[in-house]
Amino acid sequence: MNTNEVINKYYDYVNAGDWNNWLNLFDDNIIMDEQLAGHLESIETLRGAVGGLEKGYSKFLMHPQQTVIEGNKACVIWHCEAANASGVPINAKGANYFQVENGKITYMSNFHDTRPFDPFMNQKLN
Repeated sequence: MNTNEVINKYYDYVNAGDWNNWLNLFDDNIIMDEQLAGHLESIETLRGAVGGLEKGYSKFLMHPQQTVIEGNKACVIWHCEAANASGVPINAKGANYFQVENGKITYMSNFHDTRPFDPFMNQKLN
């Protein structure tokens, strides 16, 4: 897949809650700087984080607003429409930056205000 196809699939899989195919978009040695989770390295670390997404959100949609692709790099401005596990709404805007090599995401970072995600971060999960 080229960069554009990888990025489109990223959001398709997120919005479908298809975390297995989403994980397949990443290189085994992925490096991610995630605003809420911090610095992550390796697909296994990312795989472990998916459980938190599945358990902590009752709804999680990311709507790309604008996408800029230059070679193997992409930036997507997004609107996140989500809800924590008990249904408290989350409405946020931000951006994801991607580097893609050989059809896989090798680096990703995101940038957003963390305050809208308080219902996710501050919930008590069993």
